[in-house]
Amino acid sequence: MDAHAGHDEAASDAPSTRAYREAADRMHQAMNITYTGDADIDFLRGMIAHHEGAIAMAKIAAEQGEAEDVRGLAQEIIDAQEAEIVRMRIMLARHEDAPADPERP
Repeated sequence: MDAHAGHDEAASDAPSTRAYREAADRMHQAMNITYTGDADIDFLRGMIAHHEGAIAMAKIAAEQGEAEDVRGLAQEIIDAQEAEIVRMRIMLARHEDAPADPERP
């Protein structure tokens, strides 16, 4: 008998697995931005969505994980990426308000 039989099904039923899948789906959907042709704006918009997804995943680890070191790392990721999102939103606002560069296509 296969010792791993049914293992994938059990893992897919775990609350954390469902939560990770939902977070990944939301992140990938949010990262499907409408590109502007402005590398700076497109980068910031995509990375904000990416960081929000990372925070969602880290929150799952912090709330549902058992290993203290992993939960600690998850909290560090939450703190760092929340700060980076604030910084990127400020930069994005500044770049979106900038007049278009006539040299840029």
